[in-house]
Amino acid sequence: MPDPVRTVLAHAPELMVVRFAFAAGDRGALHSHPHVQSTYVQSGRYRFTIDGQPSEVGPGDAFIIPSGAEHGCLCLEAGVLIDSFTPRRDDFL
Repeated sequence: MPDPVRTVLAHAPELMVVRFAFAAGDRGALHSHPHVQSTYVQSGRYRFTIDGQPSEVGPGDAFIIPSGAEHGCLCLEAGVLIDSFTPRRDDFL
């Protein structure tokens, strides 16, 4: 499965906003990071797993992923996620 297309929209040392465009079947592999993440579902449907807890989300949904939480997703219907990270994810620059 291909990776989603990542576009950094804005960033400062304290905060980063990133757009992820997914095709149906794309996966965000399970991972964790020290950043607090907020995710807004602009479009599409996704099955997220956060610290072992699955949930399905769709347009207009938003949620927080705590620092260090293992998380990932499967895109069920093509769409876009808008993620914010604090502090900035320098690995995305």
